[in-house]
Amino acid sequence: MSTKRKPPTLQQKKEDVNRKAILWVGVSLSLLVLLIIVLLIVAGN
Repeated sequence: MSTKRKPPTLQQKKEDVNRKAILWVGVSLSLLVLLIIVLLIVAGN
């Protein structure tokens, strides 16, 4: 029975890791876009 209970917890952990990865990718992309916009504004001036 314990072997049957372990896979769902592993799947839940993988889902949590995937959500964290998606969140990190989104945050990093948004920061990259903001950085590019700031650089363009500074270069324009």
